[in-house]
Amino acid sequence: MLQPPHSSLQVATVPAQRVPARDRDQDAPWHTEAVCRRDEAGLFFAPSKEPTAARLSREEAAKRVCARCPVMVECREHALLQPEPYGVWGGLTAAERRVVLARRRRREMELKKTVGAANRIAQAG
Repeated sequence: MLQPPHSSLQVATVPAQRVPARDRDQDAPWHTEAVCRRDEAGLFFAPSKEPTAARLSREEAAKRVCARCPVMVECREHALLQPEPYGVWGGLTAAERRVVLARRRRREMELKKTVGAANRIAQAG
């Protein structure tokens, strides 16, 4: 989803029209193709004091919507680059996105160490 609702009962008010990607203007933003634009916004964002079982059920339902979305990868990358602290974006919860970001940071640090070591070896050799 593009923005968290202010109340758990708020419904997305974006038109449900979908233009096939081949007919859509290439300059249009990725979210014009998002399937979640037609679903209840509350499905993607937790109401306050939501019980754990209800949260898990809601998140799974949101992930099923994401799974059929043609722009899921773009949505996920948007949420990771922002970073979006709340809601289900690109099929990932906020906690899952934090794990992905931590893994990316670790991978980048390991890559820098490897490149640095290779450079030192090349300079010495």
